[in-house]
Amino acid sequence: MVFITLFSKKCVSFVATLRPGSSRRWTALSLLLLPVLVWASNFAVLEARTRLENGVYLLTAKIDYDLSPAALEALRNGIPLTVSLEMEVLRRREWLWDEIIASLQQRFHLEYHALARQYVVINLNNGELKSFPTRSAATDYLGRIENFPLLDASLLGPADGCYGRLRATLDIEALPAPLRPLAYLSDEWHLTSEWHEWPF
Repeated sequence: MVFITLFSKKCVSFVATLRPGSSRRWTALSLLLLPVLVWASNFAVLEARTRLENGVYLLTAKIDYDLSPAALEALRNGIPLTVSLEMEVLRRREWLWDEIIASLQQRFHLEYHALARQYVVINLNNGELKSFPTRSAATDYLGRIENFPLLDASLLGPADGCYGRLRATLDIEALPAPLRPLAYLSDEWHLTSEWHEWPF
């Protein structure tokens, strides 16, 4: 947490040197808050579709992980980031809320190993580990879902009115405890995609 502490101390020291009530003081405070207020990076599900093969619906999807500067800095300092993929299969109903037929979650760790200069993606559901020489290669891999067994067709029945939805979220609760309060207060850590829907 050294990088966060040093940054905070420098910001506080700089603002403290300005006269109380001066326009420069308020300008400085605004500049310090600006990255939090205007940060626009987020996760996005670009596409998702399913196909039926041997009685199982297989999911293929593409997700873009646009990490914020705070998340990137934490990653470079050895703090793993945990991404959660939430997948649901629902059936539309006319008078009631849609019926949830199935709900699944896949969780991944994204880590940087400084000594090996490697980025590592760990599937927390099955323990599978993959190493990559660059962050972009790691996030590209993380963002590709190919032929994931989403649902047995026998559990779905007729597919009329059924649809799937998917979203990706950075799990703040999985961060080290000292970092969580800062993460909850900063928009840079609230990284989540909108629900992306597709028909069956």
